Formats: sequence, C-alpha cells, structure tokens
Amino acid sequence: MSYKAFVTGAGGFIGSHLVEALLARGWQVRALVRYNSRSNWGWLEGLKNTKDASLEVVLGDVTDSIQMQQAVRGCDVVFNLAALIGIPYSYEAPLSYVATNINGTLNLLQAALLNKIKRFVHTSTSEVYGTALYTPIDEKHPLQAQSPYSATKIGADKLVESFTCSYDLPAVTVRPFNTYGPRQSTRAVIPTIITQALRGTEVRLGSLDPVRDLTFVSDTAAGFIAAVDSPGALGAVLNLGTGEAVTIGQLAQLIFDLLGKDCTILTEGERIRPGRSEVMQLVSDNSNARELLNWEPRIPLREGLVQTIHWIEQHQELYRPDRYAR
Repeated sequence: MSYKAFVTGAGGFIGSHLVEALLARGWQVRALVRYNSRSNWGWLEGLKNTKDASLEVVLGDVTDSIQMQQAVRGCDVVFNLAALIGIPYSYEAPLSYVATNINGTLNLLQAALLNKIKRFVHTSTSEVYGTALYTPIDEKHPLQAQSPYSATKIGADKLVESFTCSYDLPAVTVRPFNTYGPRQSTRAVIPTIITQALRGTEVRLGSLDPVRDLTFVSDTAAGFIAAVDSPGALGAVLNLGTGEAVTIGQLAQLIFDLLGKDCTILTEGERIRPGRSEVMQLVSDNSNARELLNWEPRIPLREGLVQTIHWIEQHQELYRPDRYAR
C-alpha cells in the first residue's frame, strides 16, 4: 500500500536512501531538508531535475513548531530522521542537540497528533544502550547515556513512548545499529577508513577495540518502511541490526584487503572518545524486527563494503580525508 509520507532529515545519508526507496514503491513524499540559503537539497540534489510529481521538497527546521504543523498536514505517515548525530561534536555543543533531537521530536509529535497521522516512525540509535551489559542486545537492555548525543536520543525516544501511552499516537521506534553505505560522511568510521586508504598507506583512527554491528543502508531503509503497516509494531521499539560483531580493527583490515592495500593504522588521541563515554560493544538481537516486521538484513558486510568502496571511489572529490570530521 502506498501513502503520502513526510520525511525529516531527508537530505541526509539514511534519509535520502529512504526517500528514494519510498518513491520507488509509488509513495508520495514530502521531504524536509534543513533550510540553507543555497536551496541545496543535500543528497537529494540528484533528484532536482527529475521533475517527479511524487516528490515535494520543503526547506525548514524541525525546531519550528508552527512550520512542522503545516508541513505534516495532508500526510499519512511521518518518518522522523532529523537529528544531530556526531558524537564528538555533542561534547562541544550539547544544547544544539537538545534543540534538534528533543525539542524537534516534540514538535513533530505534536504536529502528528494534531494532523491525525496514521503512523509515526521515529529513529532511535543503538548508542542509547551504551556499552553492552549483555549481548546480543535486545530492546529490554537498560538505556545508558554515555554521551550528550545518546542522552538526547534517549529523551526523544521517551517522548515518543509518552505520546503513545498518553494520546494513543500510532508510533513505532526503530533503533538502527551502525548503518553504512554510499553517501555517508567521514563522521562515520567506514568512510573514514576508505577515504584515507584510497589516498595513501597511513590511516588515522581512534580506538580499534570497540565492537560494532554494521547494517547496509538499503536494509535499514527497508526496516523503516516495514514499520508502517505492521499492526503488531504499534508502540514498539525495534532493533535494526545484523547480529554480527566486528571490531574496528578487524573492519579496517577487511577494507584494506578489499582495496588490495597494505596500510598502517595510526592512533590519534583526538579521535578517541573520553574513556567513560566510549561505547565498547554494540551487537543487536533483531528477533523482534524479524517477527513483527518480517524484516531481515539482506546485504552481507563484505558485499556492502564493496558497494560503498565503489561509490566512494567514484566521488572522491566530495571527501577531505586529511581532515578529522567531528
């Protein structure tokens, strides 16, 4: 079934892939891109010349409650992906994270309630779990705010829960583990490794010991869409991950092997999180998403890395591997 969707964060990495997936399924999409004076659509720029009547792009900001009430009007589904996500920057500017991640979510929830939307799909993050107390991590795992970023996402998640309990808002929270793929910035570790390895033989990273569960972006987008029609998912929080673990060091070596390069890893202090803030282990239990959404990841890590490497090779001019992206 197709709907009219309002997608926030639509110009970003996951958001742009979600918009494309919705359009491919015949949905109408109103895409919110954060206002800028250049009228730039972010990663949706490539769609500007398609003249697709199913796509409407709105420039704005989720922190404006009145604009959000107007933007949601006439839509059936809200996908909330708007967020500040860089963990290192959250140490420096936590108030901006509160404004976007908490206040912005509240504005969207109120707009969704006012406009009687059929489904509100909210984006959480595996970072809310903090360092795992047990693995694999299920949705009952305690929430641990080990960075200002994760604290604001916990706050946003709880606001969604409160609107479900208090107002019967038909909401679902999807909790992606580390998503990767084409278009991702070097704020994330996989593009950081690839872009540096393509330019030379020295790769500067932070800690190599953290364990991550990596999901290809098309699988993550499919999980968002599956959350719309599942009656059993109402009010639920659902992990979107593969359940497979890899350390940052192992990941780097796999990328070097795929590139056919012999690289040396250099550890840089500015890339290492404060000790108590580092999340050491994130590996998902995705059984609830499999059961309630009939969802499962389809792209193995090796295949996803090949696709990501190929895309970055074709777009190296977009990256500055000599700079640390916070």
